[in-house]
Amino acid sequence: MDVLLDQRSLILDGFLMTLRLTAVSGVLSIVIGTLLAILRVCPIPTLRAAAGTYVVLLRNTPLTLVFVLVAFGFPRIDIRLSFVAFATVALTAYTCTFVCEAIRSGINAIDGGEIEAARSIGLPFRRVMSLVVLPQAFRRVIPPMGSVLIALTKNTSIAAAFSVTEATQVARRLANSFASATIPILVGIAVGYLVITLVMSGGFAVLERRVATVR
Repeated sequence: MDVLLDQRSLILDGFLMTLRLTAVSGVLSIVIGTLLAILRVCPIPTLRAAAGTYVVLLRNTPLTLVFVLVAFGFPRIDIRLSFVAFATVALTAYTCTFVCEAIRSGINAIDGGEIEAARSIGLPFRRVMSLVVLPQAFRRVIPPMGSVLIALTKNTSIAAAFSVTEATQVARRLANSFASATIPILVGIAVGYLVITLVMSGGFAVLERRVATVR
C-alpha cells in the first residue's frame, strides 16, 4: 500500500493516459463506426461490400495484431507518428467495427414502414438516415454501445506493450521496481480500472433511462 501512495503521481498519470486513449479513440470510433454503418445499409452495392469486408476483417483480427500492423507497418510506408498516435489509430480501427455493428443492429430494428414513408415524401437517402433512421438507432443501441466503449477502456492496456505509459505499463514498471509489492500494485491498478468502468456503466445506465423517458 505504501508503494501505491508513494507512486500515486505516476499511477495517476498512467490512468490519465488510459482515459485519454479511451476518449479520443471512442469519439473517433463512434464517428467512423456510424459512417461504416451507413455504408453497410446504403443502396450502392460496391460501398456496402467494401464496408462489410472491412468490418468482417477487423472484427476477426486480434487487437494485438492490429497494433503490430499499425506500429510496424505504417513506418514502412513513411507514416511516422508517436506511439500514442499509433495506439489511437489501432484502437479506433478495431473498435469502430464493433460500433458499426451496434448501430447497424439499431438501424435494422427500426420499422421499415417509417423508412418507406420518408422515401415516399421524396427524402433522399442522406436525409432519411439523418432525420429518421440514425436518431432512433442511437437511442436503441445505448446499452451495446456502452459495452463497446467499456471494452475499449480495457483494450487500452495493450498499448503498454508498445511503450505507451498508460495504467498497465505503469503497473509493469512498478512491479519490476518493487517486486515485493507486486500483488498490492496489481490489485491497486485493477481497482482503478474497475472504478473507471463502473462509472462508465453507471453513466450509460442513466443515459438509457433518460432516453427511455423521452420516448
